[in-house]
Amino acid sequence: MLRENQRRFKFDWLTIILFLLLVGFGYLNILSASHIGDITSYFDTSQLYGKHLIFIGLTFVLIILILSFEAKFYERFASIIYLVAILSLLGLFVFGKDVNGARSWYGIGSMTIQPSEFAKFATALAVAKYISDLQTNMQTLKDQIRVTAIIFIPALLILLQNDAGSTIVYLAFFFVFYREGLQQIYLVVALSLIILAVLALKFGIVITAVVTALVLATHYFFRKKKRASMLQYVLVLLLAIGFSYGVKLFYQHGLKVHQQNRITIFLRLEKDPVKLEQMRKKEAYNLIQSEQAISSGGLTGKGFLQGTRTTGKFVPEQHTDYIFSTVGEEWGFIGSSIVVILFVLLIIRVLYLAEAQKSQFSRVYGYGVASILFVHFTINIGMVMGLIPTVGIPLPFFSYGGSGLWGFTILLFIFVKLDSNKINEW
Repeated sequence: MLRENQRRFKFDWLTIILFLLLVGFGYLNILSASHIGDITSYFDTSQLYGKHLIFIGLTFVLIILILSFEAKFYERFASIIYLVAILSLLGLFVFGKDVNGARSWYGIGSMTIQPSEFAKFATALAVAKYISDLQTNMQTLKDQIRVTAIIFIPALLILLQNDAGSTIVYLAFFFVFYREGLQQIYLVVALSLIILAVLALKFGIVITAVVTALVLATHYFFRKKKRASMLQYVLVLLLAIGFSYGVKLFYQHGLKVHQQNRITIFLRLEKDPVKLEQMRKKEAYNLIQSEQAISSGGLTGKGFLQGTRTTGKFVPEQHTDYIFSTVGEEWGFIGSSIVVILFVLLIIRVLYLAEAQKSQFSRVYGYGVASILFVHFTINIGMVMGLIPTVGIPLPFFSYGGSGLWGFTILLFIFVKLDSNKINEW
């Protein structure tokens, strides 16, 4: 059997090439979105693109460090890495720095570090460690509750720091659970709750209750198998009504005004079209400018550094959450499609490699990587194009920032290392 140190350079180069393409293309768009006037030097650290180039350089140092560790290191120390991530999130409540209303950063001189970006890979490691334990059975409620708690703790800490976008990402682990044997009923319940929430906000509790009662009655009378008691259906109806009422209360009293307005705009909850349009112009300014930038790109785009809305700084936060609008304007439909294809290929490749793993730990972690990338990619692009409500969430390997780039790099390259060692797993 080959030793691991004899194979340390035998990595999946397709995954690495896709990563390099995304990071490189991401840098070009950060350059477009952040440059001011003529570009005299790509290494100008007073500009965002110059700083991001340094982040990219440090990323390669980080990759070498990740790949230099023994593959078993990540499984052996998964719990400790998770604990460090939790402590780093707790420390924000004391030492954190407020940025745009969220207390999610540590200030280190002129730089900031966002621990939530690193908590994702730490949580993925902890989930993989727990599920792969010989004593764990995902069919039992006890283990389902415990693994959910592993995810819930960092998600709650991030939510309390007023970073709802990063919290949503933790729903990605639902796909991992489903792959590892979680019963289908959980998927049905999750989809039902989403539908109930939308109905409650859009049409009110009474109509939601009537629709739910009709669905339950239809299921009761046309169910082929032995019918459950009527009392069970009544109980489900009461729970649905209670949930709908809770959604309304949370929307009215649990969310901040700007969060309410984003949902109002997306679901068109405001009946007065004039007020709705006024709200859209105020609360959805970023989205409107983003949509206009993307649509102006046409089929082939305006060309690199030629986007008038990008160079004119019409789209706020264009170098971070709205970076895809730069792609749409300067590279057009063709360029945008290439970006989407690259992400899809990367996610499919990770899933393919995950299925090829002999170790359950490596397989579960691989699915965690693919799920996190998928949720980030889907939500960010959907948000920028107005397909889902606006949520502050970066586009992996594209959005400006060292924490995000390094967090996603660690997430991906730990799996690259685990995959390189699969021949030694028995």
